[in-house]
Amino acid sequence: MNRVGKEERTQRIRIGLTGLAFVFVLVLLGTAISRSSEETSPRVPDNALATPAEPNDPLAEIGAAPGTGPSNETGLDNSAAPKGR
Repeated sequence: MNRVGKEERTQRIRIGLTGLAFVFVLVLLGTAISRSSEETSPRVPDNALATPAEPNDPLAEIGAAPGTGPSNETGLDNSAAPKGR
């Protein structure tokens, strides 16, 4: 083994590892930039914010939970009642 050959081989390994590290950083930077452009918040319609969410209770979904029946059991419509009383 020649002294010049060992130094040349060490130099080539350093250059190769430096290039590999550069490519890794470049790919990492490109991934970060492309992901940041995809993370924009989706547009939510204004009326979707005003509507309350449906209950997540399975009994309420099938109508078996207490209090899920009609609010006015007499069948009269309260909207037609005179106001101010």
